[in-house]
Amino acid sequence: MPTSNSSSSMNLGMSEHLKPLHEKVAEMITSEIIPLDDEFLAEVEKGDRWEYTPRQTEILEGLKAEAKKRGLWNFWLTDSERGYGLTTVEYAYLAEEMGKAHLGAEVFNCSAPDTGNMEVFERYGTEAHKKEWLARLLEGEIRSAYLMTEPDVASSDATNISMSCVKDGDEYVLNGQKWWSSGAGDPRCAVYIVMVHTPDDTRSKHQQHSQIIVDAKSAGIEVLRPMQVYGHDDAPHGHMHIKFTDVRIPAENLLLGEGRGFEISQGRLGPGRIHHCMRAIGQAERALEMMCKRSMQREAFGKRLAELGANFDIIANCRMEIEQARLLCLKAAWMMDQGDPRAAAPWISQIKVVAPLMALKVIDEAVQMYGAQGISQDTSLARAWTHVRTLRLADGPDAVHRRQVARNELRKYTQEKI
Repeated sequence: MPTSNSSSSMNLGMSEHLKPLHEKVAEMITSEIIPLDDEFLAEVEKGDRWEYTPRQTEILEGLKAEAKKRGLWNFWLTDSERGYGLTTVEYAYLAEEMGKAHLGAEVFNCSAPDTGNMEVFERYGTEAHKKEWLARLLEGEIRSAYLMTEPDVASSDATNISMSCVKDGDEYVLNGQKWWSSGAGDPRCAVYIVMVHTPDDTRSKHQQHSQIIVDAKSAGIEVLRPMQVYGHDDAPHGHMHIKFTDVRIPAENLLLGEGRGFEISQGRLGPGRIHHCMRAIGQAERALEMMCKRSMQREAFGKRLAELGANFDIIANCRMEIEQARLLCLKAAWMMDQGDPRAAAPWISQIKVVAPLMALKVIDEAVQMYGAQGISQDTSLARAWTHVRTLRLADGPDAVHRRQVARNELRKYTQEKI
């Protein structure tokens, strides 16, 4: 397997191994996926919002079949014989391209939350779990959801998670509520991985929780509502509010054992956080491209928009901030490739704050260049802004990540626990 970016020498450039693959992915996104995004999304308003229309299925499955036929599939499996054996640095370049299209990640079977869930199944699941769930996820036959956040506690501190999970013979019984369960609205969503509370006074604060695999069709599960993001329900993907009432799950579905939930979540959330950042950089690149084209094609007051006001400076600043964020993202990816999660964590937190803030600014400047059209359904910018704004909360809000960065920095100057 390639290790070109995993050596002690930091190489953040595109490897020779990656270049032809990147070219194929970028070409498919530009010429085949982006042109179908709007048509796919327009179908949501036809019939049941939480079912795929025949045309949506035709578009999505057709693109997935074509990607699979070309061997453009499961890139996210870094350092794995199941995929391309890419490093995280190499994958970052592909994820950036995928971020430019609404359907980009799913076409190549690289969507959240499936990638993180597949990593959990691969790392921590039994052979039975892998056969029942992982195999179908790897083929793109089903979707999944990760249920962690709860409505009644501050879930940014995951030690607050309170969903009850009580052992009863050879089963666990689940009671409680989860919300912002991304992807749980999808009719193809067949399995949840759920963070639950399994208290034991003999274990430490971070050993009070566990993770359990739940069949989405289990008795006692009720989807209460789709959560709306600035008034949009993101159908048919959805971020659902779900209630569990005496949901009985086989004991063998508990991953690793009681009290291992944080251990699993840190293995899962690190890659997921940085994948979001990679795609956000791609969204910023697309917004800058749209901004530049608009500024050269549109005229006002006898001049092209590019020549009016501070638009030269705005465009220049957007380019520079994208480049800075990309380099930080690649540095974080490189740190992950070194195999020390603790050392990589502050870098992941840094880019988790920086990338969405940068992308929001670039997208907002593009909206301004488009005027009223920029906030309408006639461009992809409003949808992109809404998505990226959500990223400032997903997988931990900015304040939590800044706290982690600051604590890491201050440890250099004290022996105290910070």
